[in-house]
Amino acid sequence: MADNDLGELRRSMVVMTFGPGSVVDFRADGAPVSALVAGLEQWDSSFGPPGLRNQQIIHEPRLERKLGIRGFRLPPVVDEEYRDRDGRPDRRSLVAVRFPDWLQCPVCDRIAPSRKWGNLPGRAYRFCTSCTARAPGQRKVFVVPVRFVMACRLGHIDEFPWHFWVGHRPDCSRRGFLVLKSVRPGLAGLILSCPECRAARSMDGIFGADSLKGLNCHGRRPWLLTSNVPCDEKPRVLQRGASNLYFPVIDSALSIPPWSDALQDALGIYWSDIVQTAPEDRAQFIAMLAKVALKDALEELKITPEELANRIEERVALVVGDEILDIRKEEYRQFTSRMEVRPGDEREFEIRNVVVPDTLLPYFSHIARVVRLREVRAIRGFTRINPPSEESGPEVASLSVNRQEWLPAIEVRGEGIFLSFNQEMLSRWEQSDTMSSRAAEIHSTWRMEWQERYGEKEPLLKITPRFLLIHTFAHALMRQLTLECGYSGAALRERLYVSDDLMAGLLVYTATSDADGTLGGLQRQGESARILRSAVAAIKAMEWCSSDPLCIQGVLSAQDKHSISACHACVLVPETACETFNRFLDRASLVGLPEEPDAGYFSSLIQEA
Repeated sequence: MADNDLGELRRSMVVMTFGPGSVVDFRADGAPVSALVAGLEQWDSSFGPPGLRNQQIIHEPRLERKLGIRGFRLPPVVDEEYRDRDGRPDRRSLVAVRFPDWLQCPVCDRIAPSRKWGNLPGRAYRFCTSCTARAPGQRKVFVVPVRFVMACRLGHIDEFPWHFWVGHRPDCSRRGFLVLKSVRPGLAGLILSCPECRAARSMDGIFGADSLKGLNCHGRRPWLLTSNVPCDEKPRVLQRGASNLYFPVIDSALSIPPWSDALQDALGIYWSDIVQTAPEDRAQFIAMLAKVALKDALEELKITPEELANRIEERVALVVGDEILDIRKEEYRQFTSRMEVRPGDEREFEIRNVVVPDTLLPYFSHIARVVRLREVRAIRGFTRINPPSEESGPEVASLSVNRQEWLPAIEVRGEGIFLSFNQEMLSRWEQSDTMSSRAAEIHSTWRMEWQERYGEKEPLLKITPRFLLIHTFAHALMRQLTLECGYSGAALRERLYVSDDLMAGLLVYTATSDADGTLGGLQRQGESARILRSAVAAIKAMEWCSSDPLCIQGVLSAQDKHSISACHACVLVPETACETFNRFLDRASLVGLPEEPDAGYFSSLIQEA
């Protein structure tokens, strides 16, 4: 390990949790070190070759087209077999920047920037020289990162203004250490003081919206090579490890035919060049690939160069069309086509249709076991303070100074169960005045929050009775499946297919970065007899909540009122499993209300069971 190595992260964490711009806590040589993951330019400089010439890349044509890029790079993994000219192993690593720069001694309670603490060349840690000198055997007393940072909703992040908060006297030089000492529990008992001018102030009220009144955001972007940009936002104080300090903006796509077959796998790194080649030159380029780079693949697939050219042209036509941009619609069409996809030419996608049980037939039109799937998840930005709400809103912070032709991504493989709702019954049910008014109530609060952030325009996501029903049922089914197939709640995910005119379905799946995916325990629960048992049990479990009657009356709903009749005891799941951060849920859409038991979509099923 190099002297300044901070530690290791799993590939999936670099995309899903600790992407560029996030704060990560490490322990370097046993000392706590907090760092900000650097932007994409640093990937090229620290872990080359740059761009898509790097060997650790993946492709997903539909997602590339939507995001306007040419490919994806995997979070890099050190090559264990690599040796330089001198025989030294691979020491390449991604870059992180120390943040926050202010550190505190746990013994003497002093705080100061990192330059004022003791250090050894090449070491990431810092230590208190005075406390170390007094320690037995002069054991190093490591300083720790301070608890508080400052951020704005546009993604900028900065040091907490310690000197501003303490309020120095005019004659103070402000050059010495400050002291942050806890005299009693709570923020009111956490006192910040200046030993030189004797100014002191408690940290009470630090998280208030107006706590930093008089200060504007400095537009700092320490994770990028260029740090400051103009910004007029009002900063907020957050804890360094707060969950709302970093929300990754993730886009994903399932590999479905024809993008999941052996031919697409063989095209691999050449696909972007094929699409970018002018139509009049494409045939010549494909012929060249068929003679050299794709010669072995053609023999394995048993297709001629002419067949290769025809199949490639068909796919290029799909890519350049606008239809491929609607990723969910294409996936939904594949799931509901009732055409089984079996092993063979397909390498990444396999589904088996299931006979819908008679008991469920009025409610569901189609059920399929997804035996094998591949999902590509890419991070294209992040937000702070508020979860992402708009695909390309101004609050989505960039991962790089300049737009790159690639984005970080991971590929995961797994299995799942797909269900589509009976459109005829669904259309009748969603006309209910009760459910329409409840959906309208949630949409109203959601619209108000949206307009506070983006101005007088309508949110992209419309909350309808259909959305509430499908989303809530997905949560109910996931909770039930965790009891039956052995997966934890955090191991399952939902993928919703909802639109007013066409889509009404959901996919509950599990996916891991392991090349072998999972073992089949989830998709087997999609067999006719088993899905009947699981679905009925999931619905009946929603009849009662341990927090009723408060839960069903909406008393326990979150303060933002983006859900009704939903709490941790009944509907909520780990936020990694939910597409909307546990918002837009209503248990009444499934089972009705005490005063209106017939208002739920599955009310008749409950009465019959």
